[in-house]
Amino acid sequence: MPEPNTPAAQPDPRQPDPNEKLVKIFDTEQETEAIVVKGLLDSAGIESDLKSIDAPQDTFPGVGGTILLVREEDAAEAEKIIEEYRQSPPLDDDDETAEING
Repeated sequence: MPEPNTPAAQPDPRQPDPNEKLVKIFDTEQETEAIVVKGLLDSAGIESDLKSIDAPQDTFPGVGGTILLVREEDAAEAEKIIEEYRQSPPLDDDDETAEING
């Protein structure tokens, strides 16, 4: 019989909840782009799940890609971060050195 003063067992917040609702917030054909976006979300403290969508290329050529899923309560913040990423100008590969004026 449990002790009356013992608090009820609380779920461990570090363990995933199998019933937790996840929403798709990003998809791309390029896995590398999905990894970059996942890194942005991770650095903002938003956990995400990266899933590859593979289709048999002989049956569905060109179908496939990668999606990112986040918890429903994190979706709005994740979408904001992704929109900022999309609006940022690309890095100029030609400007690898800093200009020094002296």
